[in-house]
This record gives sequence, C-alpha cells and structure tokens, in this order.
Amino acid sequence: MSLAAREALLSFRRAPVLSVLSITTIAFALFVFGLFGLVVLNIRGALRQIEERVEVVMYLRRGTPVEVVTMAIGDIQSFPEVERVEYITTEDALARARRELTEFQDVFGDLETNPLPASLEIRLRPGYRDAARVAQVAERLSGFRFAEDVRYGRDWVQKLDRLRDVAGAVGLLIGIAFAAASVIIIGTTIRMTVLQRSREINIMRLVGATDGFIRFPFLLEGALKGAIGGVVAMGLNYGAFLLTSRFLLEGRFFTLGEAGLIVLFGMTLGFLASAASVGRHLRRI
Repeated sequence: MSLAAREALLSFRRAPVLSVLSITTIAFALFVFGLFGLVVLNIRGALRQIEERVEVVMYLRRGTPVEVVTMAIGDIQSFPEVERVEYITTEDALARARRELTEFQDVFGDLETNPLPASLEIRLRPGYRDAARVAQVAERLSGFRFAEDVRYGRDWVQKLDRLRDVAGAVGLLIGIAFAAASVIIIGTTIRMTVLQRSREINIMRLVGATDGFIRFPFLLEGALKGAIGGVVAMGLNYGAFLLTSRFLLEGRFFTLGEAGLIVLFGMTLGFLASAASVGRHLRRI
C-alpha cells in the first residue's frame, strides 16, 4: 500500500505538466457540473418558497359561534396534511383588506357594516402541496356544515405542479448529460497519463509484476487527481457563486455535505477512469 501510494505521488514529479493538465481538465469538467448543480439547487429552493404559499381558505357562514370554530380548528389541525390553521375574524379580514388594497380606501371608509366573512387559512405540510392533495383537503373541508366556501387557487396550484415536473425532468436530463460529458473528459485525460507511462507498464510486466500490482498505483493516482480536481472545482464554483450573489441575485451555495459529494464524485470518476484505461492497456500487452 505504501509503495503504491509513493508511486502515485512520484507520478506527479515525473510528469508535472501532464498531471497539472489532468487535474485542470477534471476541475473544469466538475466546475461545469457544479454550476449546473447550483442552478438546480436554487431553482428547487425558489419552488419550495412558492410552495410555502399554497394554502386552503375556508370561508365561514355568518353567525358561526367561536366555540364551534375552535373545535373545528382542532379537528382540521389533526389532518396529516395540515401544518397550521389560522382563524381570521371579520375584523381581521377588513383590516387586512384596508392595508393591502389601498386603492379602495374610499370604499372601505364608507362602509357601515363589514361585508367580509371570517375564515380559516390552512397551510399544508411539505410533501402535501401538490394539486391532488390540496384538492382532497379542500373537499374534506367542504364537508363542515358551517363552511360557506372553500378556495385554494386550483389553476395556480396545477401550474405549480407542472412547473415542478418540468424543472425536475429537465434537471435530470441535463444532469445526466453533464455527468456523461464529465466521465468522457476525465476518462480521456486519465488515458493520456496511462499512455504516457506505457513503457513503464511494459517493463513492470516483463519483470513479472502482477496486473494488480501494476494497476493499483494508477488507481490511486486517478482517485487523487479526481479529488484535487473536485476541490479546485468547488473553489471555482464558490467564486462564481459570490460574483452571482453580488451582481445578479442572491442564492445559496452547497452545504459541506453536498460539496463533499461532488469531490467524492470526482474522486470516483478518476478511480474508474484509471481502472478502465489501465485495464484496456494491460489487455493489449
């Protein structure tokens, strides 16, 4: 193991230019992959923020006793889909309308009685904000005898569902394409390293070295280059993230775990590319 590790490290000294080229190529391949990951990450975050606004509003019949409403709130809060329930009195509804609909201030000022009904605003838990689940909750709420009307913006929720599906499908397809391109680029780069050291491999084969003994230093070298390239890619991604947040729009960067997964992805690609390249070369000699 120590001999293989020493050989892997010595390869950087034997061919520094090729090693730097390999790491740079891997880094830029993972940089592009990481940029796409950041775009997907922030789009999903934006969709989650929009999803948080999904709610069902149940308008109450006039004269519904507060005690009945309180009991209903407890029943509705027990629904598995419901995150919280807020009771909006007629006075609250009018105050909100005056605050948000400033263009109708004259109309509100001439009111002798409050025409707005009391309501219950029901926010749903994450995972229950798709059109089908929201419709089920709305239908269940309609069964309360004091429910005057139940609304949830069906068209808007359906459009949000379609947007979520399209974003997921496009993200998956483009992600696979970027991952495949990264595999090809990294594999080609590692193969250049193996070909550059083909004479060394032939000599080791002639003196009786086993395939495993020959292959292991290259596997370590490929994994090390992939890891270094992944770290460099994360640095470039962070720089691009800072520039974007400063001059365009704010977002969020990878967590430490997510960044570690991309570095591990580069390390794995380097390892597998080395294994494929060395194995192909050993079969030919």
